[in-house]
Amino acid sequence: MALQNIGASNRDDAFYRYKMPKMITKIEGRGNGIKTNIVNMVDIAKALARPASYTTKYFGCELGAQSKFDEKTGVSLVNGAHDTPKLAGLLENFIKKYVQCYGCGNPETEIVITKTQMITLKCAACGYLSDVDMRDKLTTFILKNPPEQKKGSKDKKAMRRAEKERLREGEAADEEQKKVKKDVKKKTVSKDAASKGVSTKKKANASDEDRSSPTRSQADENEAANDDVQWETDTSLEAARQRIQEQLSSVTAEMVMLSTTEEDKPKAKKIEVASKNGMPEAEAKSEHKGSENGTTVGSTQRLVEEIKGNLKKGCTVNQLQGILGSLSGTPQEIMNALFEALFEGVGKGFGKEVDKKKIYLAAATGEDGSQVLLLRAIEEFCRKSSPEAAKEVALALKALYDSDVLEEQTIVQWYQEGSARGHNSNSLVWKNVKPFIEWLQSAESETEDE
Repeated sequence: MALQNIGASNRDDAFYRYKMPKMITKIEGRGNGIKTNIVNMVDIAKALARPASYTTKYFGCELGAQSKFDEKTGVSLVNGAHDTPKLAGLLENFIKKYVQCYGCGNPETEIVITKTQMITLKCAACGYLSDVDMRDKLTTFILKNPPEQKKGSKDKKAMRRAEKERLREGEAADEEQKKVKKDVKKKTVSKDAASKGVSTKKKANASDEDRSSPTRSQADENEAANDDVQWETDTSLEAARQRIQEQLSSVTAEMVMLSTTEEDKPKAKKIEVASKNGMPEAEAKSEHKGSENGTTVGSTQRLVEEIKGNLKKGCTVNQLQGILGSLSGTPQEIMNALFEALFEGVGKGFGKEVDKKKIYLAAATGEDGSQVLLLRAIEEFCRKSSPEAAKEVALALKALYDSDVLEEQTIVQWYQEGSARGHNSNSLVWKNVKPFIEWLQSAESETEDE
């Protein structure tokens, strides 16, 4: 059976993995009873993950003719004589409206009917929810004939309910056992007290008196010994200087032991000098750290302004590579500055903007390890910018993945390392990236099975 790519925009992509059979039609009957039979409608609908009744009904709505799909025999009929190219064109319109994701264009979507009787498409790749135009005639048919839910989701719900009931029963049984144990303890204690009687009380009182007398005498002796000892502190100026010098020497010794790298040695010296001059150690450290942060922020802003100036002049991709190579700074700072210069102020529509300017990002990721720098730059940008950009981070990654700017293995490794770190500030980024990562892993497993 001949296959073709799903979606007209992917027609020429030889490596596109979503395919469906080519439509086969057959005209039956004569005169007023002439009909068009879509022979392989069941196979097409299965490839699109939609009921065959939806596609058949869509043909009837668009052509203004009666249509019928027999569930038992799998025969799809549309009244009138219609050629194959015409029906194939209508099928492409159906795919755009009811199959492909409005965000990333992926056909791996699921029809979801909300509580307000609205139809949405949930994408398994990027997690985007596409709102279907409810003015279309087919929407009323879909609302009356909703798609069947996957059996897996029902089984999962049943398993969860059974698990909750089991936990409740276990908690109730534990509470009953605790009550029984308490009652048994109370009964045994009451019986023991009654059997011992008054004799035990007398013995206990006598033993308490015998024990108390020597302890009191020992306590009196200890107090008398402590009264003879006099505790004094040398408050002279020389003793105070000596104590300060011992504290400073111990602090500087710890600093020298901790500063193992060449970069840390100047910091320890500055803190040591500040402490000797009378400044407390904590203030010296905080002042040094503040100066470092200030220079980092200033250098990053300088890099952003320099890159923006070159982009305004209309530099080419090759020129941009040379400019980035001549900038002074770490590779991560340069990548962060490039991303900030390209997408400064972008919130809603972040995914589309990345797709438009991906040629610049491709020029910056030519060397080994640069893809990881780009992913960290995206993470840093989403952390600083509005939450709207973080919501579309999956669309941005999908665009860069489709254009071969980012590789699958690098994206998955970056996600695993980032989610393992557990940054609370970037929790929205990991939450929105998770559906795309799951889609990547499921696609890889499917290709291995094939």
